[in-house]
Amino acid sequence: MAATARLAARAYPLCRPNPGVAAILVKDGRVISRGFTQSGGRPHAEALALGSIADQGKPNSAAGMTMYVTLEPCAHESERGPACSHLVAQAKPDRVVVGQLDPDPRTNGQGIERLRKAGIEVVLLEDDASRKSLCGFLTRETLGRPYVTLKLATSLDGQIAMADGTSRWITSDRARAHVHAQRARQDAILVGGGTWRADKPRLDVRLPGLEERSPDRVLLSRGVAPDGVRVINEPAQINALEGVQTLYLEGGAEAAASFLAQDLVDEIHLYRAPIVIGCGRSALGDIGLEALGDAHGRWALAETRQLGSDAFTSYVRTR
Repeated sequence: MAATARLAARAYPLCRPNPGVAAILVKDGRVISRGFTQSGGRPHAEALALGSIADQGKPNSAAGMTMYVTLEPCAHESERGPACSHLVAQAKPDRVVVGQLDPDPRTNGQGIERLRKAGIEVVLLEDDASRKSLCGFLTRETLGRPYVTLKLATSLDGQIAMADGTSRWITSDRARAHVHAQRARQDAILVGGGTWRADKPRLDVRLPGLEERSPDRVLLSRGVAPDGVRVINEPAQINALEGVQTLYLEGGAEAAASFLAQDLVDEIHLYRAPIVIGCGRSALGDIGLEALGDAHGRWALAETRQLGSDAFTSYVRTR
């Protein structure tokens, strides 16, 4: 299932508006076929994995196989294609291992029920790897908003710029390339009005071969939207960003603080350069914290790695 969840990463963000799902078919310990949600949301992962069997000259049957799929196979018919639970039930694998139950009321348990009625053993894991791979979809379905990742690039003493605003560059080329890789996985990227006016950021992906994965651009401001940029007036309006399941928040300090104050940040990506600035500009403004004890127990370490001279650490919000 961990391998299936990693495969699902290839779907993003081109699979929108659908969730990025992956499926792997295994027989006798060997991977037979695999698939992940394609550009525009179709074909679905299960349809691709099953179709690959036919492409290999085998009968359209998954007998003797186990299918691993990160999300419960959909149960509703669509003009764009058949329900995946119907396709899987027809193919009749011996077993289907499901990473996450689909909260969409059109499926929500009905896909699993259809498979079991077809005589297929179904195992529901509700595992962390699948949940992480589907974080945007699950957050949108359960909380009605995108999954928000806040990116901070700071000095060792928590500064994001010199006192005069100079900020290029705090981190190294390698760390900035890692940021662009993160951007390539997001549906949209947001900055505050002050950052937009001061830095005129491009907010795109500049890694060779991934330029077409540049996210939509969103501005937190009360001004007029620039060409090609969506504007929201306050953080709570992210729930109205149509088609956006994942949102990457890049700054500045006040925009980041406003999202944290409203508890709208689900993950923090912290890049720290081995420099000390001293009297500079802090990474965050006031987040409304009234007692130090309230700051504890809210964030859990998810990942840490070295990027050249810089350290990358991610933390997820515990809810």
